[in-house]
Amino acid sequence: MRRVIVTGGAGFIGSNLVKYLLKKKYFVINLDKLGYSANPYNLKNLEKNKNYIFFKVDLNNKKKITKILHKYKPQGIFNLAAETHVDRSIDQPKHFISSNILGTYNLLEAILHYNRKIKIVHVSTDEVYGDLIKGRSNENFPYNPSSPYSSSKASADHLIKAYIKTYKINAVISNCCNNYGPNQFPEKLIPKLIFNILNNKPLPIYAKGKNSREWMHVQDHCEALLLIYLK
Repeated sequence: MRRVIVTGGAGFIGSNLVKYLLKKKYFVINLDKLGYSANPYNLKNLEKNKNYIFFKVDLNNKKKITKILHKYKPQGIFNLAAETHVDRSIDQPKHFISSNILGTYNLLEAILHYNRKIKIVHVSTDEVYGDLIKGRSNENFPYNPSSPYSSSKASADHLIKAYIKTYKINAVISNCCNNYGPNQFPEKLIPKLIFNILNNKPLPIYAKGKNSREWMHVQDHCEALLLIYLK
């Protein structure tokens, strides 16, 4: 049985990835601190699945993360644990520094104590490239984050790249656009608009209403993440 860890597996993308990996016959170890955007209900039907195990743990608890790695000996890690909401990052940037930067650092240190050859897929965001006037970003674009959220994710990306070069860890970074789909936290744009429409509430306009955004369905993202892991 192929064993993998998913960090942040009780969140929106994480819970969809956990279910997808289980369908693909992986043994999944879910690590999540169950912060505000996590929801155990997303995974309520998995408690009796013999190929699934959950640990409530913060990535900053390096000692516990290291212990889990040595006990279950996974072959891969999908790192999705992160604070993700731009507006919240403006109000409380400290939480984003702790989760997105220090959490990534402590996970990397735990990996060095376990096995630096383990395959890591670090899930980032296209927001690290900043606002685009036209066209689409790609991985060759310069980093130009514009919020505490995107700057914390950019910092985590740089940590990953540094550990690849310095310590020869086996990691790859994905920078995805916005996701939508089942179990998305209701503060995000698409579920928020749907909720407001159903409840006859006003629809919020962001900035001047002229920004262009790109979305992909979370299932497409999960399939892409597994492909990245395998290839």
